[in-house]
Amino acid sequence: MAKRSRVGGRPGQRRPMQRPAARPTAARTSRPGSVTPEELARAAELEAAILAEEKAADNLRRDRDRSRRPVEGAIYSSVPLATRAAEEYGYVRRDVRRIAVVGGILLGILALLHILVNVARVI
Repeated sequence: MAKRSRVGGRPGQRRPMQRPAARPTAARTSRPGSVTPEELARAAELEAAILAEEKAADNLRRDRDRSRRPVEGAIYSSVPLATRAAEEYGYVRRDVRRIAVVGGILLGILALLHILVNVARVI
């Protein structure tokens, strides 16, 4: 015998929704807590003001971002290669100098530890 179900119809199908009849529009506007046309107009004004402020802030942010971007694709037609390399790769020189300083400090620490451990037998 087949198992009975309280839900009519086949699985995966719903019954049609029972919707009440539409109410008259006069009843909607007369209930307490409804929005008046004046309030709707005021809300539209506030929304327009907020959107204008957001647009101005976006434009300001976009202009600020554009001014921070470096100029790409600069053309050096009459500047020698050595001058361009000196201008463009200054950061490489700074990085190599920092690496050399850190490496020197580490070698100094190693030498100090060698002297303390193997020569003076302190540790």
